[in-house]
Amino acid sequence: MPKFLIEREIAGVGSLNPQQLQGASEKSCSVLRKLGPEIQWLHSYVTGDKLYCVYIAPNEALVREHARLGGFPANRVSEIKDIIDPTTAEKV
Repeated sequence: MPKFLIEREIAGVGSLNPQQLQGASEKSCSVLRKLGPEIQWLHSYVTGDKLYCVYIAPNEALVREHARLGGFPANRVSEIKDIIDPTTAEKV
């Protein structure tokens, strides 16, 4: 199943307190339960004014539907084609 990177522009998101982040997470999870098991949230990276979220879903449309139902922006949705890290440089 494809993985997607979602870029969400949310002013000041990096300044949210733990309770506010928990509330956003709870909202996301409630929408995921409604949408069913085809879409999964793996994790998110919180920066100053953006969230970068990694999801598994059959298509971009379902990722965007999650954003719409949750009231979250999905400014950019990109399918992840591959993952590299320092071990990629090692000869096989």
